[in-house]
Amino acid sequence: MIKITFPDGAVREFQPGTSALDIAKTISEGLARKVLAAKINGEVWDAVRPIYTDSTLQLLTWNEAEGKSTFWHSSAHLMAEAVEAQFPGVKFWVGPPVEHGFYYDMDLGDRKITEEDLVVIEKKMSELAKQGNEYVRKEISKADAIKYFEEKGDEYKLDLLEHLEDGHITFYTQGGFTDLCRGPHIPQTGLIKAIKLTNIAGAYWKGDEKNKQLTWIYGITFPNQKELDEYLHMLEEAKKRDHRKLGKELGIFTFDDDIGPGLPLWMPNGAIVIEQLEKLAKETEEQAGYKRVVTPHIAKEALYLTSGHLPYYQDSMYPPMELDGTKYYLKAMNCPHHHKIFAAEPKSYKDLPYRLAEYGTCYRYEQSGELFGLMRVRCLHMNDAHIYCTKEQFFEEFKSVNEMYLKYFKIFGIEKYVMRLSLHDPAKLGKKYVDEPALWLETEAMVREVLIRTKTPFVEVEDEAAFYGPKIDVQIWSTIGREFTLATNQVDFAQGRRFNLEFTNKENAPEIPLIIHRAPLGTHERFIGFLLEHYAGKFPLWLAPLQVKILPISEKFMDYATRLLGDLRSAGMRAEIDSRPEKIGRKIRDTELLKVPYMLVIGEKEVNENMVAVRKHGKGDLGTKSISDFIRDIEIENREKLPL
Repeated sequence: MIKITFPDGAVREFQPGTSALDIAKTISEGLARKVLAAKINGEVWDAVRPIYTDSTLQLLTWNEAEGKSTFWHSSAHLMAEAVEAQFPGVKFWVGPPVEHGFYYDMDLGDRKITEEDLVVIEKKMSELAKQGNEYVRKEISKADAIKYFEEKGDEYKLDLLEHLEDGHITFYTQGGFTDLCRGPHIPQTGLIKAIKLTNIAGAYWKGDEKNKQLTWIYGITFPNQKELDEYLHMLEEAKKRDHRKLGKELGIFTFDDDIGPGLPLWMPNGAIVIEQLEKLAKETEEQAGYKRVVTPHIAKEALYLTSGHLPYYQDSMYPPMELDGTKYYLKAMNCPHHHKIFAAEPKSYKDLPYRLAEYGTCYRYEQSGELFGLMRVRCLHMNDAHIYCTKEQFFEEFKSVNEMYLKYFKIFGIEKYVMRLSLHDPAKLGKKYVDEPALWLETEAMVREVLIRTKTPFVEVEDEAAFYGPKIDVQIWSTIGREFTLATNQVDFAQGRRFNLEFTNKENAPEIPLIIHRAPLGTHERFIGFLLEHYAGKFPLWLAPLQVKILPISEKFMDYATRLLGDLRSAGMRAEIDSRPEKIGRKIRDTELLKVPYMLVIGEKEVNENMVAVRKHGKGDLGTKSISDFIRDIEIENREKLPL
């Protein structure tokens, strides 16, 4: 008998050769119908793969990320089978799952796939799915695999096989389709109930323009039609809310070829949003006892060798500049600079926790293909801070950072979120991670304790930690259900030793502080991109670049409008007059398109009564108010930072 340990710690015995799906059936048939894959000893397997040794087991359904990933990878194989039926002789390279769905890149020879073909392929996929064919895993020798694809004349799979070790090669077959694949896959095609092929694209094989251009087909599938319909609705909403489109329409940011890709230029309206976010962060951090610092944009190579960033992070840094025989790098992170500030003056335990904050500018060389509007850029402004504390202080400090996140969520109307506890992979110590196994386990346990005791929703993810310690990645969802990675909260047990940071403890002996890296608002770039989509460009009053637009009905009311403008600006409001010789209906429509929170319509009645006719974006006419009452009301709304 073999012992199977479940996530709750329960242990049960089963016959050797049983599968995760068999085990699920012993719990309930309903559960078994939902199982897509299983995590065996931390590795994702086919749910039907036999287990022969004592193992830990986690059943994976659609609710788990690995379950979705397996579902979409299996859907890519189903699509390939359907494409092969439509285009005999097609050759496939790779077909991985992606964040939302899957793709397969393929060589169609001289043929082209059209939008009409996608409809036919979708129909064929549905037909094949209903057959309920099993995904069958087969281990095969490298020699036999090479022979198989040589007979097919498939140079793409033969290229993949060159880099695979004998004894670690598997084929998967469902229905009439067989492919080289390491898996895992769902038990059978019948689980795929709703299908949508979303896009056709082209790319050179291996990204090299000297190679042949392959066709990529993207798609997404779901276990039921309702979820597909909801996803397609979200896509339509997302198109309307695309931050790149809104950013241009609202004058928030722009890019220019002469500046360079991934280097946004902030327009006047964008600069206002940035200033308001910085003001919020500075006020919040001042109340929490942070000290503000400013650091240079470049530093010597020696700094990043000491920190360890060059060995672990060099691919994401700009190439060095050499001056007087010394290499300088553009700053890719603020932490080494802050460590130097901590070390500049002696510290005792009475100075801890010591909190340093900076909205620092950093530069990261993201690959061209990964750049995406404000979401992936090469110049970023980070809401960064580093907390130096004792182990005894860690719980309260880490908890306070998480509470800061929750405060911001309330301000911005973020209702759905989850913390991803990113852990290390013991097999990669000394390569991807600092080789301190005991410290890894200790600090991961410390973070986990904070999350559990504070009842913070979280999930654990292996092999995504920072190189110097575990971290929390904060996942948030916009109002239309799109997921974003907002920010991070990291533990660092390595940098203190590398930089010889120390404080004098109560026993008058030197001690190395524990370091917390945190960035609750992430970067201006990513967060403003999120807010544009979250609010659909309709910023709440306190964040809106232009808060009030004054709309005089005709030229003869300009004196009153000008006096009103002075009153609003004296009260700290961002206001303008629309002095164009346009009809009032046109002025209102244009102001609505600019998503200005308030419009004040000025006509003869308003002038005679010393009033303003108030319109609110999206809500229309709110009636008339005295100027003093309007200013009082928006001062309260502005001060309280009311979400939409």
